[in-house]
Amino acid sequence: MTTTKEKFNREDLRSRLTPEQYRITQQKGTEPAFSGEYVDCKDDGTYSCVVCSNPLFRSDTKYDSGSGWPSFWLPLVGDRVRTHLDESHGMRREEVLCANCDAHLGHVFPDGPQPSGNRYCINSASLDFVAAEECDAVSTAGDS
Repeated sequence: MTTTKEKFNREDLRSRLTPEQYRITQQKGTEPAFSGEYVDCKDDGTYSCVVCSNPLFRSDTKYDSGSGWPSFWLPLVGDRVRTHLDESHGMRREEVLCANCDAHLGHVFPDGPQPSGNRYCINSASLDFVAAEECDAVSTAGDS
């Protein structure tokens, strides 16, 4: 991961993201509960930022919070995500952003399971998923 933020041209983002992905990641939107592609995903792998491909969460920290959004109790080690106080819509919450490109991912709440006690409530539309088998195939091919 780089230490400088990746910046993307708005036209490029509009051409490669779906309208829903753009609305959520660039305009701080939220997908309807229980509508996202990864809400019920139980596959082993890594969830990355749909904008910049920064790896964010592993499937072994994902759990069913009942909230209707993919929920994780811990991001990957390192500065993969950052939080920012969000006082929009008359609420006070911690917004979760990709630390690499500032894409809006969702929000974090202090009502998750131990050991962190946090619930990273993330929009499916802000994520890409790479199954563990795909990761293994890429690393094996690169070892040849």
